[in-house]
Amino acid sequence: MGIRSVLEANFDFEIIDEFLDHYAMMMEILEPLIIDLGNSDRYQRSIEELFRIFHNIKSASGYLQIQPMVRLSTFVEDALEQLRTRDKVVNEETITWFISVSDMFLQWQEDFKMDNELSKIHFSLLILPDMENA
Repeated sequence: MGIRSVLEANFDFEIIDEFLDHYAMMMEILEPLIIDLGNSDRYQRSIEELFRIFHNIKSASGYLQIQPMVRLSTFVEDALEQLRTRDKVVNEETITWFISVSDMFLQWQEDFKMDNELSKIHFSLLILPDMENA
């Protein structure tokens, strides 16, 4: 039984549809926001928007009891919290890590569409890059 079937067995169809619609909208803007972390003019806006996105994913996936999404979005939210207090752009390694995180969430979006089991979190995503050296 795939992830969508599991959700449909436990939650109202409208709630699932709303989650997937919002999730799709967030996925569309994720990569441009990540790339903007390297742009000093857009850094602060991008970091705040990324924090909001991952906080929303964490909250919604928590309600829907999608534990892998809760765990990864919490981990990413914590990393973003560290970066929120900075006013300098992030390094390439950090941008690459965030792109990899984005790819994982895009894979999960595909898992929802295809009603597959959720793909396993790639171990490399659980190792934070050196975010201190820009």
